[in-house]
Amino acid sequence: MANYRASDSKREQFRRYLEKSGVLDTLTSVLVALYEEPDKPNNALDFIKLHMGAGGPEPADADALRMELTDLQQKCNLLMEENKELRTRLMQHEAPPDEEPGE
Repeated sequence: MANYRASDSKREQFRRYLEKSGVLDTLTSVLVALYEEPDKPNNALDFIKLHMGAGGPEPADADALRMELTDLQQKCNLLMEENKELRTRLMQHEAPPDEEPGE
């Protein structure tokens, strides 16, 4: 009998923890949204993941973002090289600070 009360007490503590952290409210709202959905999705778990934000980006979106990142990194590298080259050219055309023009 004491074992039953101990596990019941742990359950109650866990329930309070979930309630306090907002998990129960979030789960309830997602499940209500699924219940009120007129066209039930084929995969209820995907619906729940999507509405809880755990789904993450779609694989196609992730691939597109990776490609864009690679492209932007290449552009950045090209611009850094161009900047370095232009700075070198500028330094060649500037007069040293101790020389006056016309001397």
